[in-house]
Amino acid sequence: MTAPITRRTLLSLAGITGVGFVAAACSSDGPATRKPSGAASGGASTATGSSSSAASAAPAASSVEPGTIPLAGGVTVTVTGTGLAAVRGVTVGGVAARDVEATASRVTFTAPHQAMYTAGSADVALFTEPVAPSPSVNRTSDGNGSQANDGQSGTTQDTSTATPTPTAAPVPDASAAVATTTVAYAATTDVDRQLEYAMRHWEDYNTAEYGTMNPIGGDCANYVNQTLQARGWEQRADWYNRAGGAEHSATWTYCPAMDPWLDQNAATFGLTRRTSDEREHVKVGDIVMFDWHANGSPDHTTIVSEVFTEQDGTIRIKSASHNQDGPYRDLDEMITVQHPGGSAWFHTFDA
Repeated sequence: MTAPITRRTLLSLAGITGVGFVAAACSSDGPATRKPSGAASGGASTATGSSSSAASAAPAASSVEPGTIPLAGGVTVTVTGTGLAAVRGVTVGGVAARDVEATASRVTFTAPHQAMYTAGSADVALFTEPVAPSPSVNRTSDGNGSQANDGQSGTTQDTSTATPTPTAAPVPDASAAVATTTVAYAATTDVDRQLEYAMRHWEDYNTAEYGTMNPIGGDCANYVNQTLQARGWEQRADWYNRAGGAEHSATWTYCPAMDPWLDQNAATFGLTRRTSDEREHVKVGDIVMFDWHANGSPDHTTIVSEVFTEQDGTIRIKSASHNQDGPYRDLDEMITVQHPGGSAWFHTFDA
């Protein structure tokens, strides 16, 4: 009777017949773990199918980085989620973002400045249609009695010939977005703190600390220098406003004295004087000087609140001021419509 072939027998035979038999034995031991022909490509097909499913999934935002952004914006924000490939437009707090790029799993964009440089939470809304950025709309106020005094020399603006800044293009409401999340705006830089102050007091004068200079020619320089102190500048013997405006230097309250003083101290404050043609160097927080009479002496000063580049490359400068009081006054409108023949120049921060 032939003895049954056991595993021990096989091993014994393997020792006799050599390596080739062992290889055959190993092959025959693993049929359950052997992949059928074409299994690898099938796996790849499965992975592709999962990717397609992710791309076609309902849009959803799961995280956003960074969660806190400067009031002045300008940082790259990344929203991570699913089904985001179709996103073409983004708004943050109702302001359109630039440089929007999307994949199935993330959307990146450049954060706009907060609408009025105010800290707080803001909705990030994602849309399947492009949302065109538009310049901020100006508002004016004569609540402080300064509307008719748009300049240090007391020049009167003919309001009947002035045209208002065009209304900004409508922005879709966040409720129409395919996905939303939130970020927090915060004053994290010197420029943030400067513009936060400028927007808080463009209409609501801080008379308790600095008084108002409207009765003696105009409050524009007083206001701009307040924003510079909020930026981090410290009062000194040749530049000050004390006792609620009762004590002040001409360099703080009078444009024709302030302008050359900025030139003399340019190295100290990191400033560069630039002409109106050098707009590509102008940034939010920079100082603008205006000459209404073409005599080389400034009549008015403002603080840059927005630099907006049109699709054709035209650079528009908006600024905040007292007399007239406004948060986003258009520079070109000021020197062509409101004060025909006027000119402007800048003191820009080097960093």
